[in-house]
Amino acid sequence: MSLVGSVSDEMSNSSENQVESLPQSIEEKHQELVVSHVPIVSSFNERIRPLLDAVDKLRHLQVMKEGIQLPTIVVVGDQSSGKSSVLESLAGISLPRGQGICTRVPLIMRLQHHTAPEPELSLEFNGKTVPTSEAQIANAISLATDEIAGSAKGISNTPLTLVVKKNGVPDLTMVDLPGITRVPVHGQPENIYEQIADIIMEYIRPEESIILNVLSATVDFTTCESIRMSQKVDKNGERTLAVVTKADRAPEGLLEKVTADDVNIGLGYVCVRNRIGDESYKEARKEEADLFENHPLLSKIDKSMVGIPVLAQKLVQIQATIIARCLPEIVRKINEKLNASISELNRMPKTLSSVGEALTTFMGIVGSAKESLNKIIVRGEYDEYPEDKNMHCTARLVEMLNQYSGELRKCSENDLTGNFLMDEIQVLEEAKGIQLPNFLPRTTFLAILQKKVEKVSHIPVAFVEKVWTYIEGVVISVLMHHSENYHQLQLSTRRAGHSLIARMKEHSRNWVTEIVQMEKLTDYTSNPEYMNDWSKLMAQQHDFTRDEKGYISTFKIEGLGEVPIAGLRGYDQHVLLQAFDLKMRMTAYWKIVLRRLVDFMALHLQFCLRNLVNKEMEEEIVKELVGRHDGAIERMLEESPAVAAKREKLNVSIKLLSESNNVLGNIMDKIASNI
Repeated sequence: MSLVGSVSDEMSNSSENQVESLPQSIEEKHQELVVSHVPIVSSFNERIRPLLDAVDKLRHLQVMKEGIQLPTIVVVGDQSSGKSSVLESLAGISLPRGQGICTRVPLIMRLQHHTAPEPELSLEFNGKTVPTSEAQIANAISLATDEIAGSAKGISNTPLTLVVKKNGVPDLTMVDLPGITRVPVHGQPENIYEQIADIIMEYIRPEESIILNVLSATVDFTTCESIRMSQKVDKNGERTLAVVTKADRAPEGLLEKVTADDVNIGLGYVCVRNRIGDESYKEARKEEADLFENHPLLSKIDKSMVGIPVLAQKLVQIQATIIARCLPEIVRKINEKLNASISELNRMPKTLSSVGEALTTFMGIVGSAKESLNKIIVRGEYDEYPEDKNMHCTARLVEMLNQYSGELRKCSENDLTGNFLMDEIQVLEEAKGIQLPNFLPRTTFLAILQKKVEKVSHIPVAFVEKVWTYIEGVVISVLMHHSENYHQLQLSTRRAGHSLIARMKEHSRNWVTEIVQMEKLTDYTSNPEYMNDWSKLMAQQHDFTRDEKGYISTFKIEGLGEVPIAGLRGYDQHVLLQAFDLKMRMTAYWKIVLRRLVDFMALHLQFCLRNLVNKEMEEEIVKELVGRHDGAIERMLEESPAVAAKREKLNVSIKLLSESNNVLGNIMDKIASNI
């Protein structure tokens, strides 16, 4: 078993035994504690003090900034609930009093039993420690609060720590929060309730927090705003202890209220009497004991539920239990976060000290970006971006190529069956010449071909624009990712990437324009499929001419589908035969044209992309950064603000977590030596 684990078990077992024996021990010791200055819970002092010191030191180091919650007793209550009186009785000192909100900042009260005859008091805030005295403590707290939150009546979430070392006080650390008020008074912001509620919820939400809910006996507990807030985060009251103040002012029905427990207080109730007027704390404790011993109604409340000594002992026991329970997890989280921060710092780019180092780093960045683009664009690997489908380039390019092919086919579908043979007949009519009638003029074929190519010519150009725009996004994203630690490079690298893609895009645009022009100007293919398809289509000419003379309105041509023929009956048979032949030639040849536009495009893109990744990109970036002689490489020696801030933040975290680790280690060593 680990050291922390053994200490935790011992503390937990001891705490449970003390809690079980509480009713008997309180009745026996109650009168003695009322009039003495011995610590209220002396049996716990030596055991709990080292652990409480450790938690207090962690709180002082502000380890909570690293997301590590500390076990905390949080004091909440509605305004005028008697919260200050309870804390005064526990600490044996006077706190600021007055109208409105007295506590305007979180007040961390660190109470420590002190054997010296003279108490030692001090305030810690804004990085300084201010000694004070019992007589001046209330005024000192007011001045410190004004310095933190301003001299008006506003509040602040910046804590103020009060250290009280005094004979007879319980070893406790508590956080007193501003009292809840709904109606702002003069000088307070309109949203004062929301501000206070936000602070309270921040402190009571963590599971490590124990909620000390201060309730006035003079009100209905179910209407208390502090109860409503605590129930939001602790519905069953498992970590809520209630202190009922002003018991002497409303004794009627108090026994029923604390035993019925209509508001789910899992850790129980403690009823107390507030100090009145100029009573000393010794006199107030005696009056409180007499009240709960002799009052006809209040004396019926179990002695384990009344008095400041009982409250102190319960708080110390609860504090011991929760610290013992939370400490192993705190140690684990600190070590875990420390190791993570060290690892992250080690992964950060090293600080460059020479131009040679900068140039080597620059070439490494270019090389790593080149390898990433090779994987993404050329080889179709996407392990670097498993969740980002936009970076799965080969898959996206295939999708775009299939869409491009579909758009080409869709654009020319109606030409094959709509107004069947009408374009061909019109072209043949306009191509008449003084010549033998059974020749099919080549100009007619070229005229129809040029018209069809012109109709789809915008699709390849638009496709090239779309593909290179997509590739540009991928390339820039990869370049920015690999140069993210050197912001001085990013502007030049981005500029080089945009310039390169613009040049590649222009090259592809010119190339595809030439391809389209070639398809317009001439007709040629060595593909045997052309003759095969034309022959199959022409084999249906006889049936077509026969049905065209009949009374049917459509004719099914295998390879084309249903075509309308009713409008062809008025044309000369010879013209129809020539038009049919011309149509079938174009149908067979158009398949070849579309296939060429797609296949050549695919080959062109693969060639250009490989050339881009393996040659053009590196040359362009080197030319941009080195050739311009604008000191881009030298500027790599300057760390970017973002990287510098991150490095500073990690160093601060590592320092804080290391100090926290040392604090716990020292405390554990002390405890181990006493076991």
